[in-house]
Amino acid sequence: MKNKIAALSVGLLVASLATGAFAFSPIAKPVTTPASDVTLVAITKPVPEKYKRKVVRLETDEKPGTIIVDTNNKFLYYVEGKNKATRYGIGVGREGFGWSGVVKVQRKAEWPGWTPPKEMIRREAAKGHILPAYMEGGIDNPLGSRALYLYRGRADSGFRIHGTNQPWSIGQNMSSGCIRMMNKDVEHLYKRADIGTKVIVVGPGNRQGKVNYQDKGVDYLRQLFASFE
Repeated sequence: MKNKIAALSVGLLVASLATGAFAFSPIAKPVTTPASDVTLVAITKPVPEKYKRKVVRLETDEKPGTIIVDTNNKFLYYVEGKNKATRYGIGVGREGFGWSGVVKVQRKAEWPGWTPPKEMIRREAAKGHILPAYMEGGIDNPLGSRALYLYRGRADSGFRIHGTNQPWSIGQNMSSGCIRMMNKDVEHLYKRADIGTKVIVVGPGNRQGKVNYQDKGVDYLRQLFASFE
């Protein structure tokens, strides 16, 4: 019985963490800089309507198949064609962990395993939280049901677009740099984004360069057809 209780406690701890980009949850209400990267309490909260998946009119000169991440407004766009994109709500890096740049999807995984970065392990150990060296994929894994691994050239950036076991955090600045999505949304994106997909992350530092895109709002006719997908 003691072993079962111990295992359950570790499971609750690990389920609340997030990865290299790896989203974190605060203990109470979401704050910009949480006191801890760990929560032992499951928080249930509806996702605001504006962060739910929509088909929108997007004016951009980027090619179909490109992903544009707007970290300021907490939206990820997948360019579908001329003046058309699928818009998803996302969670992004908290203060001090935001970034920008142009990367590519070089690896994809379903129900990915999680290896906590060494710096995270040290940081949490200082707070009395012992993290596993590795966690198998599953419903309690912080990476959620899918992960797209982002590379700069041949080098792994350490950042991911991934699902989350804390969907209430969508729309928040809470991760260590990764882009988190609701599991149903990352699964939808996963089917569309191939290896080699260009990802433009618009954020601090302006390292993404000049990017032309303008969200013109929900395309209600296309949204109606998209609802059958």
